[in-house]
Parts: sequence; C-alpha cells; structure tokens
Amino acid sequence: MSKYLLLIVLSVLAISCKSKKVSPGSDDDEVTVSEFIHSFKPLPIPYDVTDTILRRKEPETAVIRYNLFTRLLPDTLLTRYFGKEARPHLYTIGQIKVPGAESYLFVKGIANNRRILFVLVFDGKDHFSAARPVIYSDKEASLSGEAGMDAKYTLSVTQRRKGQDGQVYYTKNDYVFNADGGFVLILTESNESRTKIPPIYDPIDTLPRRHKFSGDYAQDKRNIIAIRDDGKDAGRFWFFVHFEKDNGDCKGELKGQAKFVSRGVARYRSYSDPCAIQFTFENGGISMKEEGGCGVHRDIKCFFEGYFDRRPEKKPKSAIKKT
Repeated sequence: MSKYLLLIVLSVLAISCKSKKVSPGSDDDEVTVSEFIHSFKPLPIPYDVTDTILRRKEPETAVIRYNLFTRLLPDTLLTRYFGKEARPHLYTIGQIKVPGAESYLFVKGIANNRRILFVLVFDGKDHFSAARPVIYSDKEASLSGEAGMDAKYTLSVTQRRKGQDGQVYYTKNDYVFNADGGFVLILTESNESRTKIPPIYDPIDTLPRRHKFSGDYAQDKRNIIAIRDDGKDAGRFWFFVHFEKDNGDCKGELKGQAKFVSRGVARYRSYSDPCAIQFTFENGGISMKEEGGCGVHRDIKCFFEGYFDRRPEKKPKSAIKKT
C-alpha cells in the first residue's frame, strides 16, 4: 500500500513541475516570454476601461518586477515615457488573445505623478511586436480618457478635455494591429475644431541613419517620408509615410520595412498585408508609387504616390560651433 501511495505522490510532483505557474512578479531569470504572457489573466471581449483604472490599487499578485520586464521587453518602452532615471511600478491588468494569432497585454505603469496604461502586442510566436500608451495621466494633464477593444480586435482610444468655453471636446482614434506596421490608425472622430492641426508622430525617428538613403523626405510639413535602417542589412530599410491631400480630407499613414529589388528601387510587400508600395531613390529625393491593396492604410480617394525632396539633417545644437 505504501508503494502505491509513494507512486501517486511522485506522479503529482512530476505533473506539478511540468505545469510550472509563473507569476509576473517572479525573480526567476529563466522565465520565458511565453510564460510571462500566460501569467496575465484573460479579459472579456469587448473590453472597455476608463482612466479610473490608473488610480485603482492593484493586488500584490499583479506586480511585474522591473528587472523581469526590461529583460523580456525593450527598456525604451519605459524610459521614453517615464525618463531614464525612473523605475516605474508595473502591474498586469489582463490580456486579450486572438485565437492562433497575436496577444494584447494591458499593463499599468506608475512613476512619481505619472500613470500610463499600455497595450503590448506579441505575435503568434510570442515575439514582441508593438506597444502603445492608451490612457495617460499626470499632475499637469487636464485630460480624461478611455480605451477599449471590440470583437474584431479594433483598439479604440478616446481623450476628452474641457475647453475654456465649458464645452467638453473629444477625439477618438481607432487602430488595428498590422504585423509589419504595428498599430495602424484607421479612423478618427472628433468634435474639435478642424483648424487645430495635430502633430505628426514619427515612430522610427530614433532608429539609425547609417544607410546612404536614410533621412527625412518631404513635400511640406504634413507630407513626409522617413527612411531609417537597423545597421545590419543594407538590402532593407524601415520607412514611415504620412500624407494629407484635399486640405486634409484624405489621409494615409504606414510604417513598414522595404527591400531593395534593384539599384535605387525598393518595394514594400508583406505576406500579412495586401498593400504594395515601390520607392525609387533619385538625385535629392524619393518617388513613391502605390502598386495596390493599401486601402486599409489610407482614405478611399487618395493613394501613396508622389515625389518627396530630401531634407538636410538637423544637427544638434551642441554640434554647432559658435562664431
């Protein structure tokens, strides 16, 4: 009888070892990305959350250790929003899993008077793919916000502010995840005045410029192409395109990686995106031509096309010699 009991105990121990449960607060240096993702509790879909979550006290079981987070993900995710010296407190909120595809992790970060809710995306192979802050609050902010994800996995981010006239203004942006372009803006709704022009955010601006074609190209301040490289593959480069036509009524935006197919000619084409764009580098500029299937990245009546002049690189002030 004791032999059977011993076998049962050993079996239970063996099963429990194989089904190791990982806490996001673990110090274990052997925690994998897959284990980290599965430590987040599932969230219902559709899922909606307001800025009250930033003030909510989270349980100890939701703590993510800073060293674990920065080992599994780029530390620039935090330094960009909290600064290089801060070590924000991090908490798991939950995850939404697309069957057979990507996972969306909701993470809250707090440092000093700044609080941010992030959405992190890992592809179907558990590789980190993109991140976006969706709700933001600090001592200087006068905004309120909310975010949500619907059954089609469209991420909605809404910001509200109270104007001097007492009216509440809002801006709602809808994004979809693209494996090559990260979060792609597909719809904007707002009751803000159209005369207020939002700034353009270049997501690849901090990447290297070692390739001879790397730099900024533009028609004007609202029609730009940024070319960057990773310094590893001279046959490929990262690009970011933003254009506006018809007085801003027709817009397009896309981030991705293009490959050279001949001398001075590169093409963007991805197995997960029907969009195809050709870039032709010429003396002092670049020509862009849409080759089809880019409707998800632009409005229906305009296209990725045109010639953009190369702009001189701005030198940091410290590099300018005083005369």
